[in-house]
Amino acid sequence: MSNPQNAPLTRRELIKNSTIVGAGMLAFPYVMRGQANAENSLIRIGLIGCGGRGSGAADQTLSVQGSNVKLTAIADAFESKVEKTVQGLKSKHSDKVDLPPERCFHGLDAYTKVFEHCDLVILATPPGFRPQHFAAAVNAGKHVFMEKPVCVDAVGAKRVLEAAKEADKKGLKVVVGLQRHYDEKYRETAKRVHDGMIGDIIQANVYWNGAGIWWRKPEEGMTPMMAQIHNWYHFAYLSGDHICEQHVHNLDVANWFLGQTPTSAFGVGGRQFRNSDQPSEIFDHFGINYIYPSGASVASQCRQYPGQGRVAEDFRGTKGICEIGKIMDYKGNIVWKYDLKPANAYQVEHDELHNFIRKNIPHNDAYYGATSSFTAALGRYAAYTGKELKWDATLALNDSQMPDHIDANTIPPVKPNADGSYTLPNPRDYKIVGS
Repeated sequence: MSNPQNAPLTRRELIKNSTIVGAGMLAFPYVMRGQANAENSLIRIGLIGCGGRGSGAADQTLSVQGSNVKLTAIADAFESKVEKTVQGLKSKHSDKVDLPPERCFHGLDAYTKVFEHCDLVILATPPGFRPQHFAAAVNAGKHVFMEKPVCVDAVGAKRVLEAAKEADKKGLKVVVGLQRHYDEKYRETAKRVHDGMIGDIIQANVYWNGAGIWWRKPEEGMTPMMAQIHNWYHFAYLSGDHICEQHVHNLDVANWFLGQTPTSAFGVGGRQFRNSDQPSEIFDHFGINYIYPSGASVASQCRQYPGQGRVAEDFRGTKGICEIGKIMDYKGNIVWKYDLKPANAYQVEHDELHNFIRKNIPHNDAYYGATSSFTAALGRYAAYTGKELKWDATLALNDSQMPDHIDANTIPPVKPNADGSYTLPNPRDYKIVGS
């Protein structure tokens, strides 16, 4: 694989790549173990990352109706999480969980041991690890379900995009946990927007305004590195801050409906309501304005403190207004409405992934997974620096939030102050690597 740091992709190239997803699959079909009888062959599942989303994704992939599957390998940084997840999945899927002790791994290098024992791997560790784990899974020839975001910085985005091209060459199927793409209400709304029902999009608003998030007290005996991984959401190099970890869903919808990625981002962020006894280096609010090649602007809001919540997206075009599931003209008349109850999108994404694998249907979400994740990272960079940042120039930088190598005794890249608190990013002195 070429070095992504030496071969930055422009926004135009990213969009071009996303339109040719699957071209390589037809020329280099990947033969799954048992492909001769693919409709009935066993798909061995590997799980890397045993947190709530990892165990949830494993439950959903084992719940695909009519699919012959077994969970055959599992890994996490922490042994206790492995044990808890194995017990939970066995209680619900006893006939589909084949996890003897020798295939239950723990430690920061445990992910490398899973690939030998699976055909499809679930990647659900903290997001900072995702580019490395995705590239390794593709190199090992595995189909992939990976949680969002798929990267937290410029180098990570480029690495995922390079690995996505390799996945195409091997005919691997990739689904990303941006589940709105698998929600029929969103799909039907997007179809009508793309058919021109609201005209050309001029402006959009996207929100993830909610309350606070979890914080975990470090356990006795944890090294400083393992303590930060245990509490990963609160460190930007591991989570990308909440604009990446959470708000990526809404920014992804903006890119999807507009059919573009931004040219620039400018905005603000900060912290008001994090508990002082819960040390954290991330913001609790962002307000970012994105400008797109068409001239459209997207106003982005996300916060994590008490108040009126809103998790939504809406679009204004030359002909009308779109909310998800409803389109109106500017007189207030409803032009179209989605009245059905969609299936659980978290389950649908696994149902469809199994179908892609069994029928060898080209499919690769990693392209828009990377561009949407980088859209969120661009907003974070803009708020941290206090500057308007351009997509192409920022993506070309060699900024990597993650250390090149991490083990339990690695000195964390973020160090606490004497009182145990962490210094927030400040536009007066925050620098992006390479800028």
